[in-house]
Amino acid sequence: MSTTAVHSAFAPAVPQTLDDLGIQLSLVTDLVLRRLLLEGFSTLTLLSQKLRLSIPIVDLVFRQLRQQQLVDVRGMNGNDYNIQLTSAGKQLASDRFQLSQYAGACPVSLKDYHMATKMQSANVQVDRRALRGAFSDMIISDRMLDQLGPALISQTSVFIYGPTGNGKTSLAERMLRVYQDAVLIPFAVEVDGQIISLYDPVVHTRLEMEDPEIDPRWVLCRRPCIVVGGELIPSMLELRLDDSSGIYAAPLQMKANNGIFIIDDFGRQLMSPRDLLNRWIVPLDRRVDYLTLRYGVKFQIPFELMVVFSTNLDPADLADEAFLRRIHNKIFVEAVDSHSFDQIFNRVVGLKNIPCEPDSSEYLRKLCLREGRTELRACYPNDICNILVSIGRYENRPPRMTKADLERATSLYFAKS
Repeated sequence: MSTTAVHSAFAPAVPQTLDDLGIQLSLVTDLVLRRLLLEGFSTLTLLSQKLRLSIPIVDLVFRQLRQQQLVDVRGMNGNDYNIQLTSAGKQLASDRFQLSQYAGACPVSLKDYHMATKMQSANVQVDRRALRGAFSDMIISDRMLDQLGPALISQTSVFIYGPTGNGKTSLAERMLRVYQDAVLIPFAVEVDGQIISLYDPVVHTRLEMEDPEIDPRWVLCRRPCIVVGGELIPSMLELRLDDSSGIYAAPLQMKANNGIFIIDDFGRQLMSPRDLLNRWIVPLDRRVDYLTLRYGVKFQIPFELMVVFSTNLDPADLADEAFLRRIHNKIFVEAVDSHSFDQIFNRVVGLKNIPCEPDSSEYLRKLCLREGRTELRACYPNDICNILVSIGRYENRPPRMTKADLERATSLYFAKS
């Protein structure tokens, strides 16, 4: 992926002055003090690398600290200074460390974060052919692709609903494939002198970026995709302060900005649907959210993401009309027909390399529809094949797909009615 293409919309230059940096000198000074306290001994170059600041800004802070007799020079390393804290400097650094232990990359300002998020909003251009390629590892009808296409282009919220086992989650997770670009995400954001840690290697996929002209406080990442299920609770959508470190963790929707946020099994969370919908009715409508620092300062962040609700429950039972109106795209994922079932079956059998008889797919369909079951589900072929593999391992033989084995597997899979 070329750096030029990635940065066409947003390419922050390396700040050379405090005005360019957008952060108060006192906060930068605290970062330098805490970093020196942790390192014990450093150079201006090392501080520049650790804090992701330009040498001119680090040098400015160093000269002020030296004038205040808070740092000492202990020789030279080429043209660089070897420095360490004085006793007074260690005391001040320890005091600042008690308030916050953050000593990583210098944060960006809230204003710059707003600007970057807006500039990097997704602009998706797809047609049926492109979507067919993005979802090539799924069996999807043209009708379904023609519903997904406009929803993805709109980049607003999507409600995917229908019977369980027909690929709603798989559809949602593959939506990320329509993005052909990357985004810059800051390591941290500063609000009212507080640090909010944003870049998260658990949910952000970092890409290599070798461009010395780009502000190193930003990380090049793929557009994020965050998936939550039944574990979602209200605190995950708010700032969380770590009392021991004094650092705020960004909520999930902030980490998902410029990407996709999937709420799987919507309606089965510890957080009630009503609470979630009330929390997000304004963000979904106005594309902004509001967060609050522990001591009451409230501020606005962009809500520049596509929220995907996936559920096997009736939307009318989960949300009222006022909320559903704000979800412009509602896509029903129906049970599969016989032709699609056979296509899924052939693909699964091929991937798992299970020998089968010519009429195995038809026989499996009949087994799946007996005992009062009226619909074929997209998940049945893969789930049944997994059971066949387990039976083979249990009997110390390769998996096979005889009628007897299919009977055995389906009797294990389906509960007696």
